[in-house]
This record gives sequence, structure tokens and C-alpha cells, in this order.
Amino acid sequence: MTVNNRIKRLREIMKETAVDVYVAPTCDFHGSEYIGDYFKTREFITGFTGSAGTAVITMEEACLWTDGRYFLQAENQLKNTEVKLMKSGEAGVYTVYEYIKNIAKTNITVAFDGKMMSADMAENIRNIENVTVDGHLALIDKIWEDRPEISHKPIWKLDDKYTGKNTATKINEIRNMMEERRADVLLLSALDEVAWTLNLRGNDIMYTPVFMGFLIITKDEINFYVNKIQLQDNIEEYLKECDIKIRDYGIVYADLEKIRKKRIWLDKSSANYAVIESINNDNKIINKLTPALQLKAVKNEAEIENEKKAHILDGVAMTNFLYWLKTNVGKEYMDELKLGDRLEDFRKRAESYIEPSFAPIVGYNEHGAIVHYSATKGSNVVIKNEGIVLIDSGGHYLEGTTDITRTISLGNVTEKMKKMYTAVLKGHLKLSGAIFKKGCSGTTLDYIARKPLWDMGLDYNHGTGHGVGYLLSVHEAPNAIRYRIMKNPELNPVFEPGMITSNEPGVYLDNEFGIRIENLILCKEKEKTDFGEFLCFENLTYVPYDMELIDMDMLDGKEKEILREYSQMVYEKLSKHLQENVKKWLKKYLNC
Repeated sequence: MTVNNRIKRLREIMKETAVDVYVAPTCDFHGSEYIGDYFKTREFITGFTGSAGTAVITMEEACLWTDGRYFLQAENQLKNTEVKLMKSGEAGVYTVYEYIKNIAKTNITVAFDGKMMSADMAENIRNIENVTVDGHLALIDKIWEDRPEISHKPIWKLDDKYTGKNTATKINEIRNMMEERRADVLLLSALDEVAWTLNLRGNDIMYTPVFMGFLIITKDEINFYVNKIQLQDNIEEYLKECDIKIRDYGIVYADLEKIRKKRIWLDKSSANYAVIESINNDNKIINKLTPALQLKAVKNEAEIENEKKAHILDGVAMTNFLYWLKTNVGKEYMDELKLGDRLEDFRKRAESYIEPSFAPIVGYNEHGAIVHYSATKGSNVVIKNEGIVLIDSGGHYLEGTTDITRTISLGNVTEKMKKMYTAVLKGHLKLSGAIFKKGCSGTTLDYIARKPLWDMGLDYNHGTGHGVGYLLSVHEAPNAIRYRIMKNPELNPVFEPGMITSNEPGVYLDNEFGIRIENLILCKEKEKTDFGEFLCFENLTYVPYDMELIDMDMLDGKEKEILREYSQMVYEKLSKHLQENVKKWLKKYLNC
């Protein structure tokens, strides 16, 4: 069926079930950002393949909300469909809730699959006047005939030398935080929180090494809800040694129904609506970011040292790739897909490499202006020895997770490209060299990266930085760098030593080119003075910037110093791991 035919069939079922509005967010049973193929109902009903978005279908209209990273992609993919693009955050654009409220002049029924919608979102819809919600109608199930199965791949153990803490220590820290909050029960729904707590990893979601599971922790008991076919290679024995009881994945809802008169801590942004409906009203819900989320955001010493090793491995792969690209462009056939594959080949040379941390973004010239562009056979273009290519990629290693963007000159670059690149680089360098008072959040620091672009009347429609997990999700809350203040104050946290965040300003000119430069940076202590405690950042990414795109006249003295020190550090970190020809090229390229 075409997208329009799917929507037509959905409306027929909506009419049969007396549903006025059907909502399909990007979600699985655990509020995940990246989801398995079984859960891609929003993609199925709209044809939009981006990782963020919500579809709302009425009897008269079909709409898709997504954020600024995906505006251009969504416009292209929604062509020839009736789906209307709603650009989230843009002036004059309704939110999903405002849109539904505008429809609800009289009583209406809004339906959705309660297991595939966060409790937060469902309750926001339920609270709209004249709206009755039905969270038990998985209507897209009825028209998705060739739907993939839910993944249940084997779970594996991550050694303590990588995690830095054993599971018993983590459970103890979690229980201490539960006691502080006077919580009797903790429900962990988010897959990365479950995996982090248990020091386990899996392969149920592409690019995110997690598995399907819930965890319920009390003062005396730990229950792990999982499909038992995933517990191979002594994992079941390991869990028993940790005094963790194994329960069937699907009975978590029934077990929650049995809890009475307790204080239950959960996070409604990851707990699905069906979970909340399962909890008896005589319980008290504590809706806060969970202890696991807060603890894993601050990396321990072992994780930090391992991350540095991972970034050396990644830096070697990236530098070998840059050498190959710079010396062979125009001499051999290249296209966007081939560049992504070739970079993956270089990463695979590391013994501890596992998989990409997300689908590679390789955008040549005008494709670089599509923030989260993903080349397909239909969109793939030939790479020539002219212009620029934006490559955003990353890897999962046993030693940690990487995420890096470089915009690379291929020959005959314009002065406009150099000017834009240098403006982005200025903000990137200023942020990496920032010294700031303890107590600052990402909303304070965002201005540093944007100022060179704002001075030129330019901007980028995404955050400057996101937290990064340790062999988990490449996007990890709560730490972030952005100027928009989140409604939930817990998502505007102050920076703490040990947090790893991306530094990725950019600029995107439609139908021309896009530029983004990204490193991962570690927050660390700088000094204590009579005026307080000061923090700073340390670069974890060791990959050269594109020296051919820099207009040195645009850099001030401090920026030149940061650039020089970074280039020297990259050479020192990587040179011993490179073959002689690549080493010589890198030294000359960086002018070391």
C-alpha cells in the first residue's frame, strides 16, 4: 500500500471504532529514541524515516510533527502524500497538543497504543478539554500485514574493567537515592538504564546495544523482566549471583497491579501509558528522572580512561579515512554510500569495535544542508574533487562510544564555504576552551558556540550538544547544551565533572551546503579560587579539523592558540598508531 492508501485504511478502522483522532509517536514499549523495526508505526503510516516525529491522523487531515534536524528530509519524503509537515518549534506552528485542542470543540476520542506512547505524552493529551483517550487501540496493527517481529537477540555481559563499577555497587547507590526520596519501589523502563544497571548489553535495537527489559527494584528485591530466550552464555547464572530474580517480560504489568500503598519512583518520559494504568491509585507515583539516569550521566574514572582509549581508536580510523579521501578523491569512483562504507571498514580494524553508534551521515555539497541526511540508493550522489562533504559518524567500542562530525574540503572550495566553516569553527573552539563557574548549565554555555554565527545573522536549528552514553545510546540525557530552556527543570542540569557532551555547532544553507564540526568534550575541574569553583572541558575527540577550509584572518589570538594546541595534541595521540605515509601526511597537514 502507498502512504495515502494506508491512511485511508486507517480512517476506515477509526470510523468503525468511533475514533476521531489517532496518534502514532516515535516510541517503543520503553520510550526509546531509536527503535526496532517492529515499533516503526509512525514511519509506516507517514513514510517519514527520521528518528523523531509524531503522526496525528484525523478524518480530514494527516499531519507529521518533527524537529529542525529533519525539516528538509521530511519535505522530500512527504511529497506525493497527503501528510502535512508541522515544523516543531517554528513560529505559528501548533504543537501536537494545541492541534488536538483546536479540534476538540466538542467531545472527541483520541486513540493510541498505550504501550507505545510515553505516560507524559498520553497524560498531556488526556488533560485536553473535551478529549477522551483510549490507550488500548493499536489500530495500525490491523493494517500492517508484513510487520517485522520484535527482536529478542542474546544478551551479553560487559566486563567490570569497562564499567568501572559492578552491579552490586550500582544497586547500592540506587537504593541510597531511593531512600533519600523515600521511594519504596523503583521502576526502570528506559532500556539504557536497565542495561547500565545490570552491566549487560544486547542487540535488539540497531546502533544502540540494549535489550528489551524492565527492572523493578525495592529495598529487598530486584526483578528483571526479560524474554528468557535472550539469557544465554551464563547470563542467567550471573543474574542469580547478583540476587536478581528473572521474570517473564510480559508480566510486568500484572506485577505492577499487585503493588499496594507504596511510593513508586518512575520516569513518565520513558514509562509507557500502559505501565501507569497498571499502577493502583492507592500508590504514590514519584515522577522524576531515575537514579540510574542521573548516575550514568557522570562517568567514573574507569569509564573516562576507557573513553579516551576508544577515541584514540576512532581517531586512527578517521585519520586513515581522511588520508584515503584526500589523496584519492577525483582519482577513483566515490559516492556518499561508498564513503560511509569505507569509513566503517577503517573502524572495523580495531579489535574492540562493535558497531556504528548511529547511521552515518554523509552529505555532499547541498546534501550537507539536510541536518540528518541519510544517503539511499535513490539519493546517492557521486563525490567529485570539488566542494565539501559533511560526515557525521560514530562507533561503539568496548571502551566506549564516539560521535564525531567533520566537514571536509575536496577541492575548489569557495570563499563563502571558508567563511562559513571558520565561523562554525570559532564557536566550536570557544566552547571547547570555555572556563565557567560550577553551577552553569548548557543554557548558559550555548551562547558561546552560537555567537560567531549570530553576529552574522546566522544560526542552526538543533542543540549545540547532547550527552553521550558509555556503550549505550549516543544521545543521553540529562546533560545538554542548548539555549532553549526545557519545561522539565531536571532537563536543564548543571554541568558536573565526568559528564561527556558533544560540541557541534553548524550552519546549513538550503540547496548550497552544510557545515558542522563536532567533538566530544569531558567536563572536568579547573580550579578553586576565592570566587568559587571553576570547571572546563577536555577534548576527547582526536581528529584534525580541515585546515584547507580555515580562514586564519577570521580567528583571534586565543582561537589560534586553541587550534594550534589541539592540532599538536591530535598528532601526539595518533602518530604512534599510524603507518609512516599517513603519519607524514598528518604532520604536514597540521603543520606540526
